Amino acid sequence: MNTLNTSTLFWGLLFGSIGLGFFIYGKKQKVLVPFLCGLALMVFPYFISNTLPLVTIGVALIALPYFFRR
Repeated sequence: MNTLNTSTLFWGLLFGSIGLGFFIYGKKQKVLVPFLCGLALMVFPYFISNTLPLVTIGVALIALPYFFRR
């Protein structure tokens, strides 16, 4: 059974909020990479309960649109 702690909730909220921004930007500009990264940022905190992987994956997803501009 997984327990949620304060840091996991905080990071999940932060990455979900950033993901919403990426999602809206990608949808309005019709750009696929920020759209998909935003969707992933909003969904993945539901499946990861450990803080270190949560932060690592979140930072990688935030950096991904910078390196893949299409």
